[in-house]
This record gives sequence, C-alpha cells and structure tokens, in this order.
Amino acid sequence: MARHGPGDQAATGFWLDDPGHRAFLAGDAAAALRFFAASPAAEGGFHTLGPDGAPLASRVQELHTTTRLIHSYALAKLAGWPGCDAIIDQGMRYLASHHRDRAHGGWLWALEGDAIHDSRKLAYGHVFVLLAASSAKLAGHPEAQALIDEATAILDRHFWEEGPGLFADEWNRDWTPFSSYRGMNANMHGVEALLAAHEATGRQVYLDRAGRILDFFLRRIAPENRWRIPEHYREDWSIDRGYSGNPMFRPAGTTPGHSFELARLLLHWWDLCGRPQDGSPVLARSIAEAALRDGWDEARGGIHYTLDFDGRPAIRSRYWWPVTEAIGVMAALVKLERRAEDEAWYRRLWTSADAAFIDHARGGWFPEVGEDGTPATGQFDGKPDIYHALQADLFPLAPGISRFGEGLAGNRLW
Repeated sequence: MARHGPGDQAATGFWLDDPGHRAFLAGDAAAALRFFAASPAAEGGFHTLGPDGAPLASRVQELHTTTRLIHSYALAKLAGWPGCDAIIDQGMRYLASHHRDRAHGGWLWALEGDAIHDSRKLAYGHVFVLLAASSAKLAGHPEAQALIDEATAILDRHFWEEGPGLFADEWNRDWTPFSSYRGMNANMHGVEALLAAHEATGRQVYLDRAGRILDFFLRRIAPENRWRIPEHYREDWSIDRGYSGNPMFRPAGTTPGHSFELARLLLHWWDLCGRPQDGSPVLARSIAEAALRDGWDEARGGIHYTLDFDGRPAIRSRYWWPVTEAIGVMAALVKLERRAEDEAWYRRLWTSADAAFIDHARGGWFPEVGEDGTPATGQFDGKPDIYHALQADLFPLAPGISRFGEGLAGNRLW
C-alpha cells in the first residue's frame, strides 16, 4: 500500500475487510483529531482553524460548530481516542453559557465573543443540539440526559409539525415567525439526531418521527422526482422549484450530497427497526445510485455540489462533504451486501478524497478544491469542521449500519 494511499487498488475482496485500509481510516481519523484539538478557545467556545491549524481572526461561533465538535469528540472517545473530555466539556459549557437563550428558551444561532451575532432560532441548529447531547450521553457525560430532554421539549414546542410529520425551519429570537420557508436539510439532520437520541435513550418516539421524515422525502418526494430530492418547500410542504437562497447553504435545485446522507440514514433507521420487509435497501440504493450517476465529476473526480431538477450540474464546485457522505452510504451498502459495483465506487471515492481533499501534512480535510485539483478558498476560510471527514473514517470501521457509538466502543481503534 502507498504511504498515504487508502488501499491497494489491485487487492481482491473488499477494503472494509482489509487491515491496511482499516489502518488508513484509523490513521486519518487520528490526524484530524490531533488537528482539531486546537479548537478550544481560552475564553470559552471554539476557534475556527485556518489551514495550518492556527485560529482565524473571526470570533463568530455558530451553533452547529459547537455541537458538531461535541458530537465528533464523543464518537472519538467511544472509539478510544484519549483526551476527548476537555473538548466535550467545553462545548457543553458553551451551549449553556452562550448559545442558550435564557430570555426566550432554545439556542441562539451565533455569538461573537459575549455578544449575540445572530439571534435566530433555526431547526438546523436545534437538531444538532439533540445530536450532540445524544452522543455525549453515549460517551458518559453527566449532563447529557438533561440536555436531551431540554432539546426535545424545544423541538416539540416550536419546530415539530405533527400533521405532515416534519420540522419547520426558522423563528425569530422570541419565537415569532421569521419566514414560511420549509427545508429538507434541517429535516435530514433531524433524522440523524432523532436516530442518535433513540440509540441513547431507547425512546420509541424518536425512531417513529425519523421514519415519518424519511417517508416524506424518500418514499413520496424522491420517486416523483427521478430519485432526486428537492431542497426547498413552501409552508404547505409543496416543492418550491423557484427558490434560490444562499448559494452555499440554500442553493437552488438538488444536492447529491444530501441524497447520499438520506440514503444512509434510511438504512440506519431500517436496521434499528429490525430490518422490516419494506423495500428500504432497494430505495436507498436507488437514491444513492442516482446521486452518483448525476453528481460524479468524471473528468475531475469529486461530486458536483448542486444539480438542476433534471440532474444536470448547476454549481460545479467540489467540496469535501459530499464525498464523505457518498463514502458513508457506500460503506453501508457494502456492509449490507457485498457487491462488486459498490466496492468499485467505495474505492473510487476514497482514491479521489486521498488525492484531492486529505491534508496529509497537517491532518483534516481541505474543504474545497479548484479546477486544477488543488485546495481552493472560494467558499471557506480554513477548515470549517471535523464532523464530515471524521464520520467518513469511523462509519466504515464500525461493525454495523446503526448504533455507531456502541459499535465503536466495542471495537476500540486506539
């Protein structure tokens, strides 16, 4: 195997079974954990790190940054990485001291030092609070269950819409309406958080709600749209095909990376449900294969960021996170059924990531590559988070397609 390569391309069998590939995954995760260990700020909260690991000048900290670091280092602790408690504890304290809105409840989206930078209440951020709390509970944090209960109560009161079985998106700080926008992205991460909460607590309501969200997007919307999943919706949950917001966070059209993630989450839910005979593996495969077919950049490698509604590339930028999500779903499909075509994609994705995105010198992944295949800074400053790349390493190493925390704890990597 090459010094930094993800695996032996000539090897027969499956990389998930290969000790060399598994050592590569553990090594890449370890390098990222060392890099992001510089995240804690002396005054509390976390720095955003530059490409060299030095803190950037901006002091703005968003809710998803705080919660993703808690979640990531909780998974790492379960897998045996030392020193994780300091980051988990710092994140939990910052959620309580800064993000929590003591006046109106819930959690503020962004702080700048001790000042409020963005006071909105976003479902996207609140479901990440539930994810962080659930992973922290699995890792043994004493305050995690109380945070699970608090996050659940806020989501119930302000975001969950029982009629459609989906999460609304956004409110002003005082819970007055901010907009009538409804979105897939917050609901997708809602599924992720609900499944983690079910694993941490055993409560059936989390599993049931995750299933309702998945049913809407994957059993209703995806088949009507050639297995592509529109991002944006109106208040009545009809597709808003004309919507175009922030080109990074709410781009028009469809996003292959989210299709990969939803397909993996469907398999995760199905496994937790006892693998019912409901066609979930076939459905997950249909969605993942459509996203690979439409989104893969054959000439340059990597995944086109967005597509139009007919599957043509719209934003051709290549970011790290769609590749990590494609790796995650292909790993799940390989675990479920050893198919040569899934293995070919799994190897292709890792080979592309190894060549273009992984920072072999410092650890972590570069978030964007340019036309020439080298790191670019068009959209991101520094390395925005550890979350996506760490999961791409850890998901294949866990033994199953659900209960990743338990699986990592039972098969410690370091």
